[in-house]
Amino acid sequence: MSASNPADQPPASQIGVPASAVPNSRESGNVRDFHVHRGGEAPTSKGQKTVSEAGLDRVIIFDTTLRDGEQSPGASMNLGQKLQVAKALRDLGVDVIEAGFAAASPGDLESIREVGRQVEGPVVCSLARSSRGDIEAAWSALKDAPRRRIHVFLATSPIHRDFKLKMAKDEIVRRAVEGVKMARERCDDVEFSCEDAARTELEFLAEVAERAVEAGATTLNIPDTVGYALPQTYAETLGYLRKHVRGIDRVVLSVHCHNDLGLAVANSLAGVLVGARQVECTINGIGERAGNASLEEVVMAMKTRQDVFKVQTDVHTERLYPASRLVAQVTGIHVQRNKAVVGQNAFAHEAGIHQHGMLTHRETYEIMRPEEVGFSRSSLVLGKHSGRHALKERLVALGYQLSDAQMEKVFAEFKVLCDKKKEIYDADIEALVIHGQIHADGAQTWELAALSTTSGTGTLPAASIALVKKSDGTRYQEAAAGDGPVDAVFKAIEKITGVTGKLRDYQIHSVTVGEDAQGEVVLELEHPTGVYRGRALSTDIIEGSARAYLDVVNRIVLKTPANAELPDAVRELGTV
Repeated sequence: MSASNPADQPPASQIGVPASAVPNSRESGNVRDFHVHRGGEAPTSKGQKTVSEAGLDRVIIFDTTLRDGEQSPGASMNLGQKLQVAKALRDLGVDVIEAGFAAASPGDLESIREVGRQVEGPVVCSLARSSRGDIEAAWSALKDAPRRRIHVFLATSPIHRDFKLKMAKDEIVRRAVEGVKMARERCDDVEFSCEDAARTELEFLAEVAERAVEAGATTLNIPDTVGYALPQTYAETLGYLRKHVRGIDRVVLSVHCHNDLGLAVANSLAGVLVGARQVECTINGIGERAGNASLEEVVMAMKTRQDVFKVQTDVHTERLYPASRLVAQVTGIHVQRNKAVVGQNAFAHEAGIHQHGMLTHRETYEIMRPEEVGFSRSSLVLGKHSGRHALKERLVALGYQLSDAQMEKVFAEFKVLCDKKKEIYDADIEALVIHGQIHADGAQTWELAALSTTSGTGTLPAASIALVKKSDGTRYQEAAAGDGPVDAVFKAIEKITGVTGKLRDYQIHSVTVGEDAQGEVVLELEHPTGVYRGRALSTDIIEGSARAYLDVVNRIVLKTPANAELPDAVRELGTV
């Protein structure tokens, strides 16, 4: 987009953005204007090229599913699951993966380190408060990553200054500058965020931003931390900064919006229209409280309305649906049926007039093609006589590239499933792949060996269960009675493992149609160390319930009390 041509200007009415906030010819919002190195300055001595040097008219996609997304209650992931999600994000084509908050816990630090070592391509980022300890922890986690970024943040709003930080304005400015400088001593790619920027006085926000840029920040992030902004007010804030912050043309302007008023995507897009060239978002929009801007919605809005935004991303949109499914399975946070872009109803048409229009011309009621985001129009049915080749071809068509070892494991599970149900649908195959990916790390303390239950009218429900402790192979068996067979199973597991908690949620979803369909069990358990979600897949809902409960038990056992306490302390001090 060349802002010198009035015809290229996006309409001021788009998503509530005031005409006064749209960049003029001097303040083009193009990425070409957001370079880090001045004139002919050579790249850094370390040879790193920062994402801030992005190409023309490109919006950087900064994914924070592994950091902000994991702050959703019960959405914690173990190392193996984080690596699976990180690899899916790499395949999706995101530019930056914020892999965690290194100072939050030893587990977070290790996750960031392993993502940096094992996931090549995207820049790997760690969040850090503007303090020496946090920045050193971030560097320790990132130093082995080929491409890395330290993301420094400090709150700037009056309510945070007065009640959380208890700092005067001059102290905030000093701490921000010190934090950015400390990060730049270790890393060439440094992002600075003014936490709660949307509720910060504009003049002070501009002062902090300018000093951070002077100190060496290469990306300047303006978060709407509590989802308070409206598209118009957020665009006005960014427009003010573009006019009043010296040196802002040398950095990438970034947006990070929360969804407390349901406006995270709208606010992020308003930011893009007025010059932001990085959007921070999460798969399925998961995150603190009501969540973050949804990556799939942001990306497809810019792609579908390229006539307005005149920008592009490097996201492979056909990978959006598989990535959404993986994150939903890993976190246990299901995608609502009417969710935009990746919801089950996103491309469903019930009304007769809509169906007639679709049959006549698809674009009458669809502004995107399902294939663009990874949905398959085909419902090819496989069965017990289908071989490896047919299964592999179907997986490729669904967007899954598996190694030979992974393929063998999925094929073995596929054959077992074929003995339980006659017809295997795409959703069954996807469920097998994703479930296998989630549990591929083998980090399980307890494994189900045998299960039997009794229940009926006038009969006391009871369960007998046998578990194997994987560390030494010892088999344990217990029986228990309950309000029903599922309750009895849970109580028997508690007797063996010694892990108890309060069941907060229990759901069963049919993966496909038919009496022999697989059931996906998802439950949520409250424990002194946190809230945990477990999930399992089976054609037997009692067995599925037992495996889902064991999934939670294994998560709790693997999480040490010391690690469990730290995230809450970090959360009190705030994040973007």
